[in-house]
Amino acid sequence: MRQDALKIFKAGIAAADPKQCVARCLAEDGQRLQIALDAYGTGKTRTGTWQKIHVIAFGKAACGMAEAVRGIVPEQMFAGPGIAVSNYQNRKPVQNFTVLGAGHPLPDMAGLKAARQVAARVEAAQRGELVLVLVSGGGSALLPCPISPVTLKEKIATTELLLACGADIGEINCVRKHLSRLKGGRLAEKAAPADLHALLLSDVIGDDPGTIASGPTVPDDSRFLDAIAVFTSRNVWDKVPASVRELLLKGSRGELPETPKTGDHIFDRTGYTIIGSNALSISACRNAADQLHYAVRLYSDRLCGEARHAAEKLVLHARSPLQKGISRPVAIVAGGETTVTLQGDGRGGRNQEMALAFVIAAEKYALDADWIFLSGATDGQDGPTDAAGGMVDTGSLERMQAAGIDPKASLANNDSHTALRSSRDLLHTGATGTNVADLQLLLIHPNFDKNS
Repeated sequence: MRQDALKIFKAGIAAADPKQCVARCLAEDGQRLQIALDAYGTGKTRTGTWQKIHVIAFGKAACGMAEAVRGIVPEQMFAGPGIAVSNYQNRKPVQNFTVLGAGHPLPDMAGLKAARQVAARVEAAQRGELVLVLVSGGGSALLPCPISPVTLKEKIATTELLLACGADIGEINCVRKHLSRLKGGRLAEKAAPADLHALLLSDVIGDDPGTIASGPTVPDDSRFLDAIAVFTSRNVWDKVPASVRELLLKGSRGELPETPKTGDHIFDRTGYTIIGSNALSISACRNAADQLHYAVRLYSDRLCGEARHAAEKLVLHARSPLQKGISRPVAIVAGGETTVTLQGDGRGGRNQEMALAFVIAAEKYALDADWIFLSGATDGQDGPTDAAGGMVDTGSLERMQAAGIDPKASLANNDSHTALRSSRDLLHTGATGTNVADLQLLLIHPNFDKNS
């Protein structure tokens, strides 16, 4: 069952391979560049005879996406070497690209320097040229470019506060857009009057282009007041750095320019294509489970909310087919991005927390079957740890307790990493070179001994 779970999970990761995703949507015939407007083969394309192409890649899949473009677009069409910014774990040399490493999930000075380099390159683009932007998960943190007087240190403190208070990705990005010189459509603003097209490897549920890497190339219809509301609704406004409060309040009073909105003329010559997503990876997981002869059921393709609560709901959902009786193995598949509100000082991530919470809930509600539950980050890194997530089974609690771990106390302390390590249930994949949020998989085998 563990082997099956790993095969299915890896099928989901493979579906988000950045090279394949780019190759499906980009072609060159010697004279023109053709860009597919979707990844589903409808045939709709954007075609141009651009004089020069400026290639900018940022995100955890930046190097893979850059390699794909390098293999498709002739070198003479490049307006100088491309720029690729990735997290340190996924950084690798790419021919004809300047590759820069930067911090994730928290920004660092290397990211700030990279952001300034990207901004300068985009601003140099001329009318009749194309800025081809390759965006993947993690792009928001990797290209920090705060608006004065906010410093990078204060931007980092703000990001930490958002993560700790349980803000979802949409709320986090709303704030990021209003603190940045690049996010929320401002990269497109810098590219004008050149043409711009973004290839987006989506790590957000629903594939909203305004949320992927905080929407640097598309309109942003949120406002400074919305960013303030993120903090006030969670009662942490008084903990926000003073410079951030000052900037947001000035913006809310109209003393600073808003992010560019829908209808702004700067978007007349821009476009984007979603080339890969969590939904496509879920589909690949379902196909892989079917090939392994599981009865496949989709639980949710928009899994969200607190990780521990999502785990408990999934356990309750899984009891239904068991109560009715199953005669063949069942695979319940989900995908999305949960959150964790920090209440303790332990280590872990949302996938590890969900795995630990699942095994506790499975005992609480007597999930009476042979099962394996896997929750993993498609980028291979769950929170500030070296694990992608967790994979637990019917013996996990016993193994934790034998190692002297109290699972419930570990969950209360947000210390899922320690608990799962003690039961040998950490999921390790290493950096995958892509990122399309998280995948969850519950495999259930009928317990014939108990059913007979």
